[in-house]
Amino acid sequence: MQPKTVQVIRGTVDDVLFYNEDTGYIVADLETEEAMITVVGEIGLAEPGEELELTGSFVNHPRFGEQFRAESCLRALPSTVVNIERYLASGVIRGIGKALAKKIVAEFGEFTLQVIENEPEKLCRIKGISPAKCEEITESAQQIFGLRSLMGRLQAYGISAAVAMQAYRRWEHAAWEVIQDNPFRLCDAGIGLEFRQAERIAFDMQIPANSDKRLFAGFRWLFQCAAPEGHTCLPFDEFRQIAVQGLQITEQDFEHAFSDACDDEILRVYPCSDGKYVYPADFYAAEDYIASRIAAMLAFSPPEDFDCSAAIEKEEQETGMTYAELQKKAIACAFSRGIMILTGGPGTGKTTTLNGVIHLCLKEGSTVLLAAPTGRAAKRMTELTGREAKTIHRMLGTVYDENGQLRFQHNEENTLKADVVIVDEFSMVDTLLFEGLLRALRLSCRVILVGDEDQLPSVGAGNLLHAMIESKRIPVVRLNEIFRQAQESCIIRSAHRIISGEMPDLTEKQSDFFFFDRRDASEAAAFLQDLYCRRLPQAYGFAPQTDIQVISPTRKGILGTVMLNRLLQQRVNPPEYGKQIMKNLLYTFREGDKVMQIQNQYETEWTKDGERGAGIFNGDIGTVTLISKAENIMKVDFDGRVVTYRAEQLDQLELAYAVTVHKSQGSEFEAVILMLPEGSDRLSYRSLLYTAVTRAKKLLILIGSPRKVREMVQNQQKAMRYTCLTEMLRQMIGREQEGTE
Repeated sequence: MQPKTVQVIRGTVDDVLFYNEDTGYIVADLETEEAMITVVGEIGLAEPGEELELTGSFVNHPRFGEQFRAESCLRALPSTVVNIERYLASGVIRGIGKALAKKIVAEFGEFTLQVIENEPEKLCRIKGISPAKCEEITESAQQIFGLRSLMGRLQAYGISAAVAMQAYRRWEHAAWEVIQDNPFRLCDAGIGLEFRQAERIAFDMQIPANSDKRLFAGFRWLFQCAAPEGHTCLPFDEFRQIAVQGLQITEQDFEHAFSDACDDEILRVYPCSDGKYVYPADFYAAEDYIASRIAAMLAFSPPEDFDCSAAIEKEEQETGMTYAELQKKAIACAFSRGIMILTGGPGTGKTTTLNGVIHLCLKEGSTVLLAAPTGRAAKRMTELTGREAKTIHRMLGTVYDENGQLRFQHNEENTLKADVVIVDEFSMVDTLLFEGLLRALRLSCRVILVGDEDQLPSVGAGNLLHAMIESKRIPVVRLNEIFRQAQESCIIRSAHRIISGEMPDLTEKQSDFFFFDRRDASEAAAFLQDLYCRRLPQAYGFAPQTDIQVISPTRKGILGTVMLNRLLQQRVNPPEYGKQIMKNLLYTFREGDKVMQIQNQYETEWTKDGERGAGIFNGDIGTVTLISKAENIMKVDFDGRVVTYRAEQLDQLELAYAVTVHKSQGSEFEAVILMLPEGSDRLSYRSLLYTAVTRAKKLLILIGSPRKVREMVQNQQKAMRYTCLTEMLRQMIGREQEGTE
């Protein structure tokens, strides 16, 4: 592929065809001396008559032909009388339309914009502009000129129009003064500029490398780097080392700034039994609140006028169900404690126990809400219980505050109307989300947390399920009996062998579990294609795109999800004449493709059977139903909810013929083909293999080598996640909980 030639073009905006005010993405016609050129890119809003100097390259759009994709933009307000009138007539300044634009330009000519910006009181000379009208025009003009000025200044540092718009929304006309004083304010939540980019401005502003402004932002940045690894805090000595090295400061500079950051509560220190730990303020507040709230919930005893034993016996008589002793214990615990954990592996009766709890709660007259961390986990919970389950985010409701930060509608001041809240797949819930949930519950609300402690922890920071069980301060019922029907499944038997550190039986060929020894990556990929496209559909009647899920531990390499997605797409949904396509940086999408949403988008609208709703979440899987190049949109059906994506939103999607183990968590599939590539040592551990195996309902096929399976089974090492929640719980709750299994 030939590299794109970077060019500079200059011209006047003739027309704006499309604009996204959130991202700054624009499609506009630019009139140059040579020709009319269609310009696309995230350069912010431009208006007819505005003069632009754009740096970028020409690209060929499959339907719309040649376009100029702008990477940067220098802008100037129109300088000629004709263009000034076009600019004002476009409606860019509130209160000025076509007729008034003509009058103003006739009065002030080429100095019109300078008058509006610097001497707006002169506008009162124009017939039809009263003092009130003049004030309206002045206010709108200040916003327009201020935003464009800020965009230009930040563009010089390579900072996008989207960041400039967020900054202007936050600080309005004072934005540049705020940035000059402290460029690292651009790293605040809701604006989100990367720390290293802000340093370029700080260097020009001659802000010292050891100033508190820089180091406070640098400390926050270091924790932002730690959060994707699952850490909510860091040991003090480790934090000091990475701060000195990463921010290139002296030990003395660190000590001074660290002390000031603690005084200002930007950082918090927690004295653990094995040393001091450093927290960013939000994670400290979250874990401290979780521990104190759980202590209060356990101290607040539920009413004792409900005879659980008699209720369970009556339930058994009415339903013909016979509960095991541990299941009865779990049900009783759910009624007698403010919060409890129900854990256990596949086939141990968690769903049966959960349904028993729900039925008895409803008989008691309680309002029960069911929730899960992802859309697919909520859907599965709905199928297993027969009652609607929602994602935690959807249940809490989400809004953005004036600073662009996500907030939950339900909180201490607007609690959920629930007597009992049950959360499934709790191992996937991260610290900040659980804090938000607890803040939205009345103290009398009972909470039942259901999860498998042997599965992978949450993608977000924290290790809640493990920390809470490890504390021995929260009632836990661990189901450990594999019921007879489940014992007939080789998938379930293999999962329990794996988590016990034993090899599964790889010679089994007559059940629902099959192993194929394929050590060469290319050979394994070819074998996978045949299984996915021919053998499994013929032998079992599985539909590849709806029933079969390919899972890999990694995204990289021949057997990583990126290459496998392209390989499988080529077989099951190849290019055809007339079939429309759209692209993002990674994939080409076609109608009929299986895709996954990879970002939480709380305000994305969907339609279902004529009804409207909002919210599409990380891990939701759907099918591309329509691509319209004329409108530059793509429609995706997520289990009946249809979402329309614009071209610039396609980075939210990936092909989903193959997904990583982490992305599959919380879901179950009729058939799973698990690829175990050689190498990938960082991903060769027991809980990852166990999580992948337990995704299969009816059929599981492993493709790899016995050595690789053995390596994963024997590697019990789990990624270290720093958190002090266990110790916080032990300090706030004085004794171990009785009845913990």
